[in-house]
Amino acid sequence: MAEKNNQASPSAAATNGQHPTIDEESATLPSQELKRKKRIKLAIYISAFVVVQIIVITTFALTVMRVKSPKLRLGAISVQTLNASSSTPSFDMTFTTQVRIKNTNFGRYKFDATNVRFMYEDRAVGQVRIPKSKAGMRSTKKIDVTVSLNSKELPSRSRYNLGNELKTGVLRLRSEARLAGKVELMFVMKKKKSAKMGCTLEFNLSTKKIQYLHCYY
Repeated sequence: MAEKNNQASPSAAATNGQHPTIDEESATLPSQELKRKKRIKLAIYISAFVVVQIIVITTFALTVMRVKSPKLRLGAISVQTLNASSSTPSFDMTFTTQVRIKNTNFGRYKFDATNVRFMYEDRAVGQVRIPKSKAGMRSTKKIDVTVSLNSKELPSRSRYNLGNELKTGVLRLRSEARLAGKVELMFVMKKKKSAKMGCTLEFNLSTKKIQYLHCYY
């Protein structure tokens, strides 16, 4: 009788919880698998969030926060008066045009006052003042101006060349300007940016109209 009792003791110990039964192991496996799947989903969500944030930050840096130099140009020119003489030689003229400051940034561009100079060869024959102002975010500031030019201050060498040029029926001039200012981003950051302009102008003396206008920079 004692031997039978001793043989039954290990079985009893096993059933008393010292070792899990097959049913208990089967119940534990689905629970562990579910936790594993939840951890995988959480990792996927976090990774996706990080990737989206990187894309947003990169796009923001390449578009909104990227500061470009504004473009400075002359608009269409309408000649009011044009008088020229190849025998003197001399000229005087008046025309209207627009000075355009194109701002492609995601912030307004505030610029200081400057002058647009008009040149024959390397000599100034007139200028027009551009007042201090600003160009809005991704917009073009248009300033109407009236320009008066004449050859009174040209030296003798330039007058000689002017006489030969006027005989061809065309008056060729240049214009140049430099605009200094700052681009304001998010109403906090300010970055200095300047705009340069150079233009070539050709006026037809017979029609008294501009026949060629090209601006660069």
